[in-house]
Amino acid sequence: MVRFYNKRGTSEQLIKEGKQAVKMTRLSCHRFRSNEVRLWLSVMAYTLGNLWRRLVLPKRIDKWSLTSLQQRLVKTGGRLMKHARYYWLLLAENHLTRRLFGAMLRSIQALSAPAG
Repeated sequence: MVRFYNKRGTSEQLIKEGKQAVKMTRLSCHRFRSNEVRLWLSVMAYTLGNLWRRLVLPKRIDKWSLTSLQQRLVKTGGRLMKHARYYWLLLAENHLTRRLFGAMLRSIQALSAPAG
C-alpha cells in the first residue's frame, strides 16, 4: 500500500513539474486541434528536458527541477565571437560554469549515435 501511494505521489509531482516548467495546461486557443498541437509540443519539451536531465547532466545537478534548469542553464546570457579561425562562446558564469558546460559536452559526446 505504501509503495503504491509513493508512486502516486511521485507521478503527481511530475505532473506539477510539467505544468510549471513547460506550461502544459496553457491551452488558450479557440480550436481543439490547435490546443492538441500545443499540448503535444509541451509534452515533447517535458520529455526532452527529462532525457537531458537523466543522460547529460552531472550527478550534482541531475535532481534539479526543470524550472531550475531553464532558469539557471538554458536562459544563460552569452555572446558568440568570431576570430580569424575560431568561434568563442562567452557565457555568463552565474550557474553555467566552464567546468559544468564541459561535463555536459563530454556526456553528450559519450552517448552513442543511433545506427541508420
